[in-house]
Amino acid sequence: MLNLITAVRQLKKERERARREVGRLDEALKILGSLGSLNPRLRRVQTIARKRTMSAAARKRIAAAQRARWAKWKAARRNK
Repeated sequence: MLNLITAVRQLKKERERARREVGRLDEALKILGSLGSLNPRLRRVQTIARKRTMSAAARKRIAAAQRARWAKWKAARRNK
């Protein structure tokens, strides 16, 4: 019975140590996260990644290429 009580105490100590370690890791992540958002270069890259829109001319070129592919496919099917 004494070994069981000792084991429970050790587990509780280990749980508390792990809880403190997780708290320290959370703080480190918070600090590192805030540093990344202060870097203007990173902020610019993040903005570019979100704002990737296609120009109207690019959409027209893609649509024309797709229409040409469909026309070629349809013509090949008609000739069979």
